[in-house]
Amino acid sequence: MPQFAANLNWLYAELPFAERFEAAARDGFKGVEILSPYAWPAAELKVLLSANGLQLVLLNTPPGGTDAASIEAAWASPQKGTACLPGREAEFAAGLALALGYAQALDCPRIHVMAGVLPCGVPREAAQAVYARNLRLAAAQAAAVGVDVLIEPINNRDIPGYFLNRQDQAHAIVDEVGAENLKVQMDLYHCQVAEGDLAMKLRHYMPTGRIGHLQIAGAPGRHEPDLGEINYPYLFALLDELGYGGWVGCEYKPVRGLAPGATPDGLGWLALARRAMPQR
Repeated sequence: MPQFAANLNWLYAELPFAERFEAAARDGFKGVEILSPYAWPAAELKVLLSANGLQLVLLNTPPGGTDAASIEAAWASPQKGTACLPGREAEFAAGLALALGYAQALDCPRIHVMAGVLPCGVPREAAQAVYARNLRLAAAQAAAVGVDVLIEPINNRDIPGYFLNRQDQAHAIVDEVGAENLKVQMDLYHCQVAEGDLAMKLRHYMPTGRIGHLQIAGAPGRHEPDLGEINYPYLFALLDELGYGGWVGCEYKPVRGLAPGATPDGLGWLALARRAMPQR
């Protein structure tokens, strides 16, 4: 069965951040994602991961900014990344260095490089040229420390104007850059909203070896995977059929929000998946 990782910025949000590690481990997660670790010292996060027997499987580069305060301000803005922005190359490089430092300190094998929103008046071709240059830089620096770089198509409903929206666009960019450690982060929720036809896209792209990470959420509400129109039991079985051995990140909003126990109360889908799927 797939290996599921709890995204600690989305799940267990009813708890203080430091308590989410123990809660995830208690619910049987062995891996976690951290969207933005930069408000916490890496040494503190390492202790929390180790104490709870957790592996950090993914973190994001900053969406902007170069220190904790400016990074948090960037998250609150609509921009969501600098990799495709002309004139922001130095800021991107500083954020990349910060992300790789955290990845090394926390033994995280992959980072998601956020593209950003295409600015008004900037031709797409110009932004793509900047994006490709920044990704070449990111891939080269990450390869030197044994880390994969991921790019993720995100639907325009959740982030209007985001530069990268479709799987074919992402795979074309990976081919253009030509780095072995540059891969696609395929979020099945975003793919469903933007394109649909999930099973055929998995069948098409998984054999390329260019899908480096998967994420899930129910559609259209981005709640638990058993809520909405996506047949995840079918897709989990398909992932086994296709031989996917990586992680599946749980990046969704529990339907009960911040109510006490909201996250564990919504994990019935995970218990069913663990019972239904053969263990590797």
